[in-house]
Amino acid sequence: MLKDRFDRLREKGALIHNITNYVTVNDVANMLLACGGSPIMADDEAEAAEITALCDGLNINIGTLNSRTIPSMYAAGRKANELGHCVLLDPVGAGASHLRTETARGLLREIRFDVIRGNISEIRALAEDSRNTKGVDAAPSDAVTEENLEEAISFVKGFARQTGCIAAVTGAIDLVSDGGSCYVIRNGRPEMSRITGTGCQLSAMMTAFVAANSDGGCFEAAAAAVCAMGLAGEIAYTHLLPEEGNASYRNRIIDAVFHMDGAQLEKGAKYEIR
Repeated sequence: MLKDRFDRLREKGALIHNITNYVTVNDVANMLLACGGSPIMADDEAEAAEITALCDGLNINIGTLNSRTIPSMYAAGRKANELGHCVLLDPVGAGASHLRTETARGLLREIRFDVIRGNISEIRALAEDSRNTKGVDAAPSDAVTEENLEEAISFVKGFARQTGCIAAVTGAIDLVSDGGSCYVIRNGRPEMSRITGTGCQLSAMMTAFVAANSDGGCFEAAAAAVCAMGLAGEIAYTHLLPEEGNASYRNRIIDAVFHMDGAQLEKGAKYEIR
């Protein structure tokens, strides 16, 4: 049950090392605290492996990629693999530039990831099935819809098998697959796309969910994180006042996760498994 995965995180906690997007780093830290995890941010190569060794999981996000932090990602990833820690890759903007695409692919070759989370265009770029890209956003022509859902499920399952990772593709309809089964998740609000960093926050939260459930149930934990984020968006939207906008919405989403528990998640999650 999704409830069990969230309750385990609340009870056990998870310290997550984030080499992440500096545009959203504070929101990432607050989301981890809200869901029951703890954040640490260290992106200098001189300490990346050492910090990773202290943590339960590693979240690598290439949103503000630069030549200084790429070696840190490799160093932290190798240490996490050595220690058997959970590792997640968020390939922000893969397909938008050669540097982003090749860095993400290089990390996939060298580091064993438990989860890859991105939008459909980013995941297609990693699968070398890129059709279009729109910066860090999914191209409209790539979007997962009810009309192309079966093809999208097949693609995500195939990508999960190809990489040996849990693949989480988020958008209007979210897909989470371990290569055999696929959660089709319909939580969330379209207004969430008008907030910078909801994907970055989800990647950090998903790392915490999976790290706390690393002794069994990682696939279900990844799906639980996606449902929790979408449900938080729904709850937060109902609390917005007429004069409030996307900045208030961001804060209310974090607050909704802070007050959420496993029972509320189980009741509010909208998903099917195919």
